Amino acid sequence: MIPILDLSGQYAELKTDLEREVLKVLSSGQYILGENVKKLEKDFAKYNGVSHALGVASGTDALHLALRALDIGAGDEVITVSFTFIATVEAISYVGATPVFVDINPDTFNFDVKELEKKITPKTKAIIPVHLYGQPADMTSIMEIAHKYNLYVVEDCAQAIGATYKGRKVGSLGDIGCFSFFPTKNLGTFGDGGMVTTNSDYLAERMASLRNHGSKVRYYHDEVGLNSRLDEIHAAILNVKFPHIDKWNAKRREVAYYYNELFKDIEEIQTPKEIEDAYCVYHQYTIKAPVRDQLVESLRQKGVMAMIYYPVPIHLQAAYKNFGYSEGLLPNTEKCTTQVLSLPMFPEITKEQQKQVAEAVKSSLIELSAKA
Repeated sequence: MIPILDLSGQYAELKTDLEREVLKVLSSGQYILGENVKKLEKDFAKYNGVSHALGVASGTDALHLALRALDIGAGDEVITVSFTFIATVEAISYVGATPVFVDINPDTFNFDVKELEKKITPKTKAIIPVHLYGQPADMTSIMEIAHKYNLYVVEDCAQAIGATYKGRKVGSLGDIGCFSFFPTKNLGTFGDGGMVTTNSDYLAERMASLRNHGSKVRYYHDEVGLNSRLDEIHAAILNVKFPHIDKWNAKRREVAYYYNELFKDIEEIQTPKEIEDAYCVYHQYTIKAPVRDQLVESLRQKGVMAMIYYPVPIHLQAAYKNFGYSEGLLPNTEKCTTQVLSLPMFPEITKEQQKQVAEAVKSSLIELSAKA
């Protein structure tokens, strides 16, 4: 079976350094907000071209803390997409605000900026663009609209560390950037972890307090906060991995381009499309195909794992049924959820494995067409 992701090669490459640094933390007795976190925050801020980076417990918490720091709450509206992992929208719900959904561009899977301005009301306070699958959203258009209406922009960069838009790293373009270090991400730790980035001194100070129970001075609490601190062990792991992120992302792009070459003559397959002036880091290699569900099953039978990100859009999830969203609200989003599938993508995948994946896709499509 060719897996959708295989982390064993990465671990083997870095095993000695990873185990040494983890053991250092274990023997130090300093497990929360120590030197490893400080180093990662400093390096992460420099890498992303921002003034501040703060380690938090997860990518979900990063989004939650961002909205809290911006004082978004009950009665406010936050515009985002429905074609995303639920954490993007959960964060809006956590603060009591209302999610308002914009349809996606079916080629890039990101914000259809032509629809964005139509969704703005007097209650709108922020926009959350999602850099899905490692593909930057059209931040020029989004920021122009945000400035026009005096709205905050919180970038969901969970799948896009290292991606750039017009030469700038994602997470440095809006008011706050939110990153995830979940193990499957391009830069992942051995559990949950996240990071927020900002150029605002005020927002950095606010989020630093909020992640630590609303406290700036121990046992003195200015507001009700969260317990959302990046652990020292996770920071130590990330400090070992972080210097490799550009190399890994470059390799992912090579893998994507080779897939494109392998699929170029298959009319039934739509391969990923990169937007102009963007550097996509291919967290996933996601194609669109007919008879998607049957194709996924056929690939499994041929020894190829494929995943569906995401089979049900957020506005049609049971968790959001009370908002009264219905089918037909977001036609591009809803259609894409029936067509997309992601193929094995990780820096260590070999060309031989990619050929096997492509052959499995081709033969499966022929077989499914013959049955139709």
